[in-house]
Amino acid sequence: MIHHQCQNKFHLNLRVFRLEGPVSHCCHMQPPFRSVHAASHHGSLYSRPFIESFEETPMLVAVLTYMGYGILTIFGYLRDFLRHWKIERCYIAREKDEQRDFVPLYQDFENFYTRNLYMRIRDNWNRPICSVPGAKMDLMERASLDYNWTFEYTGRVVQDVINLGSYNYLGFAENTGPCADSAAEVTMKYGVGVASTRQEIGNLDRHEEMEKLVAKFLGVESAMAFGMGFATNSMNIPALAGKGCLILSDELNHASLVLGARLSGSTIRVFKHNNMQSLEKLLREAIVHGQPRTHRPWKKILIVVEGIYSMEGSIVRLPEVIALKKRYRAYLYLDEAHSIGALGPRGRGVVDYFGLDPCDVDVMMGTFTKSFGAAGGYIAGKRELIEYLRSHSHSAVYATSMSPPVVEQIITSMKCIMGEDGTTIGCERVRQLAENTVYFRKRLREMGFIIYGNNDSPVVPMMLYMPAKIGAFGREMLKRNIGVVVVGFPATPIIESRARFCISAAHTRDMLNRALSVISEVGDLLQLKYSRHRIQPSLARPFDDNVYEDIDD
Repeated sequence: MIHHQCQNKFHLNLRVFRLEGPVSHCCHMQPPFRSVHAASHHGSLYSRPFIESFEETPMLVAVLTYMGYGILTIFGYLRDFLRHWKIERCYIAREKDEQRDFVPLYQDFENFYTRNLYMRIRDNWNRPICSVPGAKMDLMERASLDYNWTFEYTGRVVQDVINLGSYNYLGFAENTGPCADSAAEVTMKYGVGVASTRQEIGNLDRHEEMEKLVAKFLGVESAMAFGMGFATNSMNIPALAGKGCLILSDELNHASLVLGARLSGSTIRVFKHNNMQSLEKLLREAIVHGQPRTHRPWKKILIVVEGIYSMEGSIVRLPEVIALKKRYRAYLYLDEAHSIGALGPRGRGVVDYFGLDPCDVDVMMGTFTKSFGAAGGYIAGKRELIEYLRSHSHSAVYATSMSPPVVEQIITSMKCIMGEDGTTIGCERVRQLAENTVYFRKRLREMGFIIYGNNDSPVVPMMLYMPAKIGAFGREMLKRNIGVVVVGFPATPIIESRARFCISAAHTRDMLNRALSVISEVGDLLQLKYSRHRIQPSLARPFDDNVYEDIDD
């Protein structure tokens, strides 16, 4: 698949794969950009429909977005000129006068962006909440008297705000119920902190039980847990790859994966987002040419992908990735931070979603921060892999052990999903999340919004594009008691700003209908209904399983 962040900026991409094989494809005919077709290796790899859509940016919207940023940039330079001559006060941190000749601490453009663009809409981020981040939440109201440079609390609490921003996929972020009760009980017995690493005297019996449960949940031989999800990636990839190794990374991988790859010292090559043609091309080149200069074979080739991409709402084409991994004898590192618990009929993540064998994934990574309402992350796979990481991973050797109540939250919520608590609550939440996701996405498309990602992804990006609409959308939604996350540069390309909704099993149909009504109202107010297409599967010719077009790097 060719992603919207690549050279082809304006396109419509829709694919449907069924059991009998790929049945359709869509061309990208937007001159002067070249059209590239995405093909499936083996349609039989997919046991269920696989539908993703990325509608093209309307040309007028793209032009107006560039114009908006151009105007902001002009005014930004004007304001910088006024600040330089002390006509306008500048609040941002900067070097002292005696350090003017030093290398600047910040990149000039990003510092310029922060001063002149981000500050205009800064009130949409870092909003403090004063309740459980469940389906509804309470926000502390704040105001700024200096155009968002500083904030003051008004003392008012905005209550019962519908929460469409938290990663509370299965609704386990709660302060009542069996999870909260178990965590409170364990806190009274073990305390809150462990004050040691696992290798010293910080290894509790609850840690051992949790890791055995995680391995059983995922269907693998062994697993180990870490206290921080970000560090699970950034500190373990360097233990798995190093000099002489090749990492093939999706262009939209999370920052923790990117950092881990860079820290490893391996050679890194990036393939186009979810594009199997691009990945296979890099694999072929790696096998044929080997390492630069010496042309020796790579010590190992590691493919790094995510289950659900948190800014796109897309799901990895895992059956094809596994097929390529086996064909070229590479290793696969799968980050299931957003997909574990949120996908699959049993909530086991993207592997369960496609009905695949967990043993085909060499390194399974995930976090407890989202579907489980806790903190930390895990690595799972073969027993030899886990034993190796216990002694070689910086995050395992030097980091303090996970807090006991956090461990208990993970154990209780995971047993609930597995049905080991003697109830069907976990299964019902998994099913409810799937229903809420399909319903919410369908309604937004019917309203005329441009929505990215897979039909089954609970991460729902809605395109805003123009810089002024980022702040306006967040503020107008909060006025109507809906809490949303708006996203802009540098988390997205500078002209592809969006709102990102995260659907939860805790959302009732009434909540979703209320939120959809408000989104439609604000969409009309801000003219956000950009879609010009009713997205329908195209019954074009099937792909040849062995045909791939060349893709320019």
